[in-house]
Order: sequence, then structure tokens, then C-alpha cells
Amino acid sequence: MTSGVLPAQLLFAHPGYVRAACGIEVPGRHQLFLHGCDISRTADGGFVVNADWTQAPSGAGYALADRRVLAHAVPELYEQIGPRPASPWAQALRLALIDVAPESAEEPVVVVLSPGIYSETAFDQAYLASVLGFPLVESADLVVRDGKLWMRSLGTLKRVDVVLRRLDADYADPLDLRADSRLGVVGLVEVLRRGAVTVVNTLGSGVLESPGLLRFLPELAEKLLGETPMLPTAPLYWGGISTERSHLLANLGSLLIKAVTGGEPIVGAALSAAQREALTARIEAAPWQWVGQELPQFSSAPTDYYPGGLSAANVGMRLFTVSQRSGYAPMIGGLGYILASGHAAYKLNTIAAKDIWVRTPARATVEEIPTIPAELPAITPSPTRAVSSPRVLDDMFWIGRYAERAENMARLLTVTRERYHEFRYRREMPGSECVPVLLAALGEVTGTDTGAGADYAEMVATAQSTLWLLTTDRHRPGSLAQSVERLGLAARAVRDQMSNDTWMVLAAVERTLLHVPPSQTESDDYLTSASNLTLAGMLALSGVAAESMVHDASWTMMDAGKRIERGLALTALLRATLTTVRSPGAEQTITESALVACESSVVYRRRTLGKVSVAAVADLVLFDAENPRSLVYQIEQLRADLKALPGSSGSSRPERLVDEIATRLRRVDPADLETVAADGKRTRLSDLLDRMQADLRGLSDVITATHLSLPGGMQPLWGPDVRRVMP
Repeated sequence: MTSGVLPAQLLFAHPGYVRAACGIEVPGRHQLFLHGCDISRTADGGFVVNADWTQAPSGAGYALADRRVLAHAVPELYEQIGPRPASPWAQALRLALIDVAPESAEEPVVVVLSPGIYSETAFDQAYLASVLGFPLVESADLVVRDGKLWMRSLGTLKRVDVVLRRLDADYADPLDLRADSRLGVVGLVEVLRRGAVTVVNTLGSGVLESPGLLRFLPELAEKLLGETPMLPTAPLYWGGISTERSHLLANLGSLLIKAVTGGEPIVGAALSAAQREALTARIEAAPWQWVGQELPQFSSAPTDYYPGGLSAANVGMRLFTVSQRSGYAPMIGGLGYILASGHAAYKLNTIAAKDIWVRTPARATVEEIPTIPAELPAITPSPTRAVSSPRVLDDMFWIGRYAERAENMARLLTVTRERYHEFRYRREMPGSECVPVLLAALGEVTGTDTGAGADYAEMVATAQSTLWLLTTDRHRPGSLAQSVERLGLAARAVRDQMSNDTWMVLAAVERTLLHVPPSQTESDDYLTSASNLTLAGMLALSGVAAESMVHDASWTMMDAGKRIERGLALTALLRATLTTVRSPGAEQTITESALVACESSVVYRRRTLGKVSVAAVADLVLFDAENPRSLVYQIEQLRADLKALPGSSGSSRPERLVDEIATRLRRVDPADLETVAADGKRTRLSDLLDRMQADLRGLSDVITATHLSLPGGMQPLWGPDVRRVMP
């Protein structure tokens, strides 16, 4: 700037310039760690750069995911073409992240900092983190102490050395930057100034996205490096130069107008005459703030994205490079994308992704293709192997609960619907009493009104609607749709923790519950299909969790959530079905239905030869330690889960509470639960189930307070911390 090549206002006026980051440097040769650029092919067959991305470049995760999807979707074509792999770039990125750690870090801990699940590029962030093998963290997972950055992990702190930043710089620290940010870490800038952590891309790197800087890039390259860019940029005209300003104003209707001070680009061709006049006045008032760019040119590719079969669509590409000691390593290929139709394409608004294949040249047999030189550092084991923050553990806990809740609900809805169809026109049969009882059980389990106390005829008239709402209504507490929806939200919050098989199963269930018939006239077939597919999906997820997930702290907390939810559902079901004495015929049908709903009917029939006995039912589903569906089995699994958590002492509050529950169950004789009071109630059974319900809910609260909550006495600058509340 002192030479006058770059006008100072183009740098300082851009929102990407971060004054607080002045003096912060990234270890190594290059200060720009990760670079992305959007290019397109021109009519003459050349390539032109339309935009540079240096703030927190997104899309690399999409590019790697696209390659994996296509390799599985069209294996024959993939094998025939043999594109050069993109995976070496991911390895180069991983090694580069380790390499930029501060010199004091012997075994660098690297994390990927995300703005959270509601970010529009949340999938991209999570997939990239899982490919790299680094934890995906949010602001609640990090804290600054003693001039260093730490990650919370099961009541302890783990030093963080490198942060791959995926949120805009001004949100990174509410203390030194944007005070209303809920996404950043208080004190991060100070840690950067001390050189105790490396954040890439570094704070302030977004200034390189300034359109004004892009206008002077060729001159800067010549001045600083003695080189010219290998790829040209679409011609730009800066309003601060009189001749270029004249061209900009004269051709306003055919240019893409960008403000140096930030904001959405303006497509001149989309403006009315009055809007062009208003924009002209703004440019003339402050000409240095405006840059005009020739509209991008795009090549075409076939797509079936639009209705009506194959059609032509404008396509662009985003290329990625990562810095290394010897230079920059490019991703061989990149992210292709289909652009929106009309004027939105000039703003690079995308609607679908494509994979870019770069074929191996024929001469590769005699001429070695350059690869990314990289050597693995001797770091074994990974220092992030056992790190789980309270946020991650909380989401895993609720994944276990929601998956079990959906499974239990699918079973109970199925048996209720079957009994409804069996008895709705046979009220005179003794077994018909099971229909209102099962509807009451649905209300007990979900905590909502199912109309079970109404007149029998009224109940029959509304039962189908009740079953429909409990299956499809996402806003109804405890419904099948709500459980699956919240399971998906919790899983996406920790996407980097979940295997690819998880998404294959979960996506199929979500699609089933998303495509609800427009009316209830088609309800019965749909309800059957929705319950069956959800049940199959939840069983598949349970198998994936048991056989494919590492049984670390995250898995342990997910299993604990599953055990608590199963215990709550079981006790609520038994309370609604077995605590009131009914006629022998009704008792038989209700008992069989309850056993089917808790997946214990086959074992019960084999043991009792069909005899109805509340004591026998209780012995099987409450006290049998060998029955995976029994209450005592859930308690013993909870005991093992809590013992397996790092730092377990054997006498923590959750462990003591589990011991108390187990002791209370051991003191109960199943035969005593047959006792009937004068009012026809099995009060001992009812009291036991009520106590177990309260104890399990209390255990959930204690686990949340001791393992899933942030440390006490801490408060973000913006006010009290509001955590997600899940019923």
C-alpha cells in the first residue's frame, strides 16, 4: 500500500479486515492456509476466475462426499474412466493442519470449529471433520484458561493446538470482535496473540475476498512476486479510477456490481430503470466503494434436476488448495455445481452439486504424475482419541433416547391398531376392553390425551384419528414423527460421530414419515407401513450401534439414554395395562397385547403355556436379568455404562442412584404384585411402577447435571447460557 499499487480504503473498508488480528501470524511459510476459487469455462474454451474464497472456504467436504457417492452409484463407469483420486488432498490437509501447530505442541490436538447444526454448510463441515479424523466442535465445547485454548471432555480439559475455522472471523470471539456472537470463544483473540493456538484460516483472511483487491491482483502479483496469475480474472472496473468509473456507469446494465464495503452483489441486468438511476447516484456519491465485474460465462452440462427430463444447465467449479512447506497442494478435481436459473446464476447461487473427474493422462505409464509430498508424523495414539465434550455426550444420550422412543412407539401403535381393527365392531366380546386400555397406554407413554376416558362409541369413532396423529404429527409430544425428527436433529448435531450406515438407515425412515398421504382415507396402509419401516429402521440402527461403533464414552452415553427410555416406556405401559383388575377375557387380551408391545410375548408363552398371571409377567419383564427387555436388565446395563465412563469412581451420584434402584427391585417379590385392593387396583404394582418412573427420570436429571452440563459459574457475555431442552 505504501507504493500506491493498492488503495488503502479497499483493504480497510472491507468487512473481512479484522483490526484485532493485526500481528497474528500462522506458523510456516504461508499465511493463507486454505484457498478456494470459483472458476468457469469461457466460450473460447479457457478458464476464468469468478471469485476467491479465503474467509472459511466451504465445499471441500461436499467434493469428497460426492466422489464417494458416485464411486458407489456408478462403479462400472468409475472403473472405466479411472479419475484421479481426491483423497490424497484430504490427507495433505490433515498433515498440513498438524504441521501448523505451535512449536510447543508435541502431539498437536486439532479441532474443526463449526457454527452448529443450523449452518447451511453443516454437512460439509461434519463430513470433512470425519474424513480428517478431527473432532467437530462448537463454541460450547471450547474455553480459554490461562492464556490457552481448551476443549471440554468429561469434566476435564484437553489442550487445543490447531483450529480449522468454519465460521466467519467476526463471530470468533465476542470479547474482542462481535459482542453479540453466540458462536465464538471468549478470549480466542488473546490466545492467538500469545501464539498458544493456531487458527486457520487466520482471522482477517476474509479481506482477500474484497472485489477491490481482486481488481488489483495482477499488479500486486507482478509487484510482490514478479509473476502474473496463471488464470485470468473476469474483467473488473473500479469506481475510484475515472476511466473505469465511466465504463462502469455506461455499462451498468450489463455488469455485476459489487460493493467494497460488503453486501450482496447486484446484477445490473435485473434492475429497472429507476433502480439503475438510484444505483448510479450511489456510485457517483462514493465511487471508490464500487466495483463492476463482467458477467461470468458458464459452460453447460446435462442435468435431470429440472422437471421434464434431461436439460442443459449452467455449471461452475470450485477448486481448493492447501498450503504446505513447499507450496500449495491442489485437490485433483473439486466441487462442481449447477447454478440457479436466470440472473441468480451471476451471483453464483447454486442448486445442486456435481463431482469433477480429472482423468489420468495416457503418458502416466512412462511419466510419473506428481503427487503431494507428505510424511506421516509419528504421533501414536491420536491425542483426540478419547475426547468427548458435554455437548457431544448430550446429543448421543438423546440419540439413544429418541431411537428407543421411536421403536417403542412403533410397537405400541402396531398392536393398538391391530386390536382396534379386531374389536371395533365386536364390543360385546370380552377382549374388546383392550382397545380403550391400549389407547390409554398410548396416552400414558406420550403424556398426551388420547380420549381413552370417553364413551366406547365415541372412542371408536376417534381412535383412527388418534392413531393417525400419533404417527404423523411432528408437533405432538411423543409421536412417532416427532421422535424420528428429533432423532435426526440430534444425529446431525454429531454427524462426525456417526457411521455412513447410520444415514442410510435413518434417511429411509425419515422419508417414510415425510411423505404423508394428503388425507386419512389412505391412512391404514400408510400407518402400517410407517410403523413397520420405523421399527425395522430402529432395529437396524441398534445393530449398527452395537456392531459398528467404537464403545467409547459417546457410545456409552447413547446406550445409557436407550436404557433409561426403555425403562420409562416399560413402566408406563405396565402401569396403564396391568394395575387394574378386569374380567378374565379382557385380562387375557390386554396382557398379551402388553407383552407384544414390549417384545416379550414369545418367551412368556413358552414359560407359562398361555396362563395369565401378573406375577409371571412381572417376573419376566421386571425382574428377569436374562431378558434384554426387562427393567432389571436396563438397570444392570446402566450400572455397567456408568462404570465405563472415564473418571468413574463407583460412588458418583448417578452410580449411587442406580444402586438404590437395583436394591429396591431386589426386595420385591413378584407374587406380592398380584395383591388387589378393595377398589380393584393392584396398588403394590402401581406403587412400584410409579416409584421406578420417578427414579428413572431422576437418574436422567442427575446424569445430565453431572456429565452433560457445562461447568457451573460460567456465563457467556451475551447472558445466561440457554441449552436445548428435550422432553
